[in-house]
Parts: sequence; structure tokens; C-alpha cells
Amino acid sequence: MANFVDRVVLHLTAGNGGHGVASIHREKFKPLGGPDGGNGGRGGNVVLIVDNNVHTLLDFHHHPHQKAGNGKQGAGSHRNGAEGEDLELRVPDGTVVLDENGEVLADLTGAGTTLIAAQGGRGGLGNAALASTRRKAPGFALLGEPGETRDLVLELKSVADVGLVGFPSAGKSSLIAAISAARPKIADYPFTTLVPNLGVVSAGETTFTVADVPGLIPGAAEGKGLGLDFLRHVERCSVLLHVLDCATLEPDRDPLSDLDALERELGRYEGTFGALLSKPRLVALNKIDIPEARELADMVRPELEARGLRVFEISAVSHDGLRALTFALADAVAADRAARPADDRTRIVLHPRAVDDAGFTVSPDPAQPRGFIVRGEKPERWVRQTDFTNDEAVGYLADRLKRLGVENELTKQGAEPGASVTIGPVTFDFEPTAGIDESDYLPTRRGTDARFEGSGRTRAHERLAAKKARKLHTDDGDDFGVDEDEDGE
Repeated sequence: MANFVDRVVLHLTAGNGGHGVASIHREKFKPLGGPDGGNGGRGGNVVLIVDNNVHTLLDFHHHPHQKAGNGKQGAGSHRNGAEGEDLELRVPDGTVVLDENGEVLADLTGAGTTLIAAQGGRGGLGNAALASTRRKAPGFALLGEPGETRDLVLELKSVADVGLVGFPSAGKSSLIAAISAARPKIADYPFTTLVPNLGVVSAGETTFTVADVPGLIPGAAEGKGLGLDFLRHVERCSVLLHVLDCATLEPDRDPLSDLDALERELGRYEGTFGALLSKPRLVALNKIDIPEARELADMVRPELEARGLRVFEISAVSHDGLRALTFALADAVAADRAARPADDRTRIVLHPRAVDDAGFTVSPDPAQPRGFIVRGEKPERWVRQTDFTNDEAVGYLADRLKRLGVENELTKQGAEPGASVTIGPVTFDFEPTAGIDESDYLPTRRGTDARFEGSGRTRAHERLAAKKARKLHTDDGDDFGVDEDEDGE
């Protein structure tokens, strides 16, 4: 069974918002109690939280589907529904969050850092919250909004100061075991290290972490061997240490050719956190406890130093040269820390809306010859929250869309009466006069609207038509007085 997982795909579902309620207060001797329907509760969010006690994504490997709690429905007597419970998912420090297209959404570093990975749906408003001077007792309420559903990729990139770079069996695991309390698996065959191992090293007043990661081979940048798993974990490292095997028995390998191959792969890898070759790099010529290896190390050292690299001859077995190496690494890490700007960890990115942004767009529908598609956060949310079995709720939606400017934009783009208009999951026929201003609203029976077939085109509908006609006459004529209908409304 795997005990370390550094990449998972999560299928997240936030909680649905609770429905609002249409209710009228009923009490003896109070025939006009008014609306008292409560709002629905907000759906729970799915939240990622960095926890230093978590070191792997193993739990999500076994349980990739995660869902937050739903909000509760409102009730009469102004009782709002309970909010859905947030689902908190604990992730390791150094977790990178990507969307399904591979775009980086967040880099979670620092204990306590949080990210709302999936937003809970809004609760629907009850009829008490929808009441106005004209719509005194709405016969409808808004539905709760569905929670957000997202597929995210989590990648763990080890947070370490020093990354050990080398071919398989170069002695990286032995080195980290010699300079720290880490106890990785050590054996005399390649790829004994399958998962990263972290060790803490103290040298003087500096304490730093060292990452021993899977070995590198030519072609690693394209995914050969465990290359991508290796390179992902050295992206964050401040300093790289090339561990070169001076006692290899392979005829086509030597420290210089190994270094060239390692640098070539580092240069070809395109990571999230900048070029790997821009990091400070040191060289450790390992296994000098073997006489032939010491001779080889003495031969190649001048050429490596000529390339501008600091070189240390070491033995992870006999511990020769380790003290000088650890102090040199500590100096390099301290210098890198001092050169970096202060990291406030938490950053808030503001995305102000453009001054000419109407909040929606209208475009032709390729699937309908005379159709249009309306896209935008507000209109799509309003449609999701509308109960289309209630004519009054549909009329309220039409009024909101008109106030937002959707009706005017459709007319500008040539939409004719009867044209199909799609907003979110709903397609309906365009009626240019469907939306009205709040001041023009004339109440009918609760749950009905005089503008729609089957809702009882009573005298209220005739009054509305007469009022619109008088208003049009006033706008075109010389009488600029305030119009009132025959009932003084």
C-alpha cells in the first residue's frame, strides 16, 4: 500500500443553499399579518487548510470525492435556515492547487493558510425579504443556489532549503542519513528512494532542511524514470547540491559527464517557481572512502572549480568532509534567506470590475438561428434561484433582468419577439415588454402575474396597460406632470 502520495485529483462539491419560504403571518384578529417567510441557509464551503502535521496527500488518494453540508430551508415566523457546515480539508505545507486545465490557482505555504476551493451556494430569500412598497406580500420565494462543483489537482512540492540532486545510487540517501536524523531506505540498487525524505540539519546558528528525492536520469524532464516526481520537489529549494558518484562501475559514467547530464535536465525543466539553474549550486564528490574514488575526485575537482562551483570531497559512510559541507550549505541558505524580500504569506488579490462592464454579455446562439445566449454571474444566479412553476416568481425575474439591462441589450442586437434566449440552464422566448419597473408593478393574486397566460388577466392587467400608455404619452408630449392611475397609485 502506498504511504506517500504527492499528486491527487479532487472532486469537490460545495453545499447547496437552502430554499427561501413564502409564508404569511396568520394570527387571530390580525388578518393582514404580512409576509414572514425566512431565508434559506448558505451552503457550506470546501476549504483547504495548511497543517504542519500533515505530510502527504494519501487521504485524498483514497477519498477523492469530498462534499460540504447543505444549507437548511427557511421557515415561517421569520426563521432563517441553518447554514451548511464547511468542510475543512487539511493539506501539507507546500501544496500547489491547479484547475483541470493545469493553471495554478494557489500556492499554499505556511501553517494556517486557507483557500476556499469550492464556494457554497447562496441561500434563497424568503418572501419577507422580497417585500417592497408595491409588492407588499410576495407569493413566492427564491430557491437556494447549487453549490460549486470543481475538479482540482493538488500537487505537493516539498518545502526544503537544500535539494540533493544526483543519479540513482549516488549516495543521496546515505548523505541525508549522515547529516540529519532522517532514516531513508538505503540499498545497493537504483531507485531505492521512491518518495521524498526530509532531514533537519543544524550548522552553527543556522538550521535548515534537506530534501532527498528520487534519483535523476537523462530524459527526466520529459518524464523518464521518476524524473518529474524528482524535479517537482526541488522547485522550492533555495540551494541545490549535486551529489556525484566517484565510485561508479558503469563504463560510460564519470563525475563530469554526470554533472553535465544533471544540469541539462535541470535546464530543460519548466517549473512553477522559476528556472532551476538560477539557484545556487554546490558539488559533493561522494564515496571518497574508496581509494579509487578519492583519486578520481582529486582529478576532476580543478575542472569543476573552474566552472565556478564550490566542490567538497565527502564520504557519507566515513563522514569525511561532512562538517565543511554542512557549514557551506548553511552559509548558502542564510545568504539566500537574507536576499529574499519579506514574505507576508497572506496576499489578497483584488480584481476590480471595469467601468464599462455591464455584468453580463449577450452573444448569438450557434445552435439556434434566431437565438441568443446571455452570460453573467447575476443573470445566471437569478435564473437558478427562480421557481418557474410560480408565475409571480417568473415575473420578478423578468423585472430584474430588465433593470440590469438585459432586455435593452437583446433589442440592440436584433432580438425579435419570440426569439429563443438562453440563460444558464433555461431557454425561453423573448418578450420585450415582459419586465417592468418597480413603480409600475400592480399586485394580483399571490403566486400569479397578470403578464402571463393562465394567471388571470384581470382588471390589474388592463390598468397596467393603461398606465404604460399614459406614461408613453407623457414622455412624447408636453405634459410633464406626474401620472397617477385611476386609483391614485
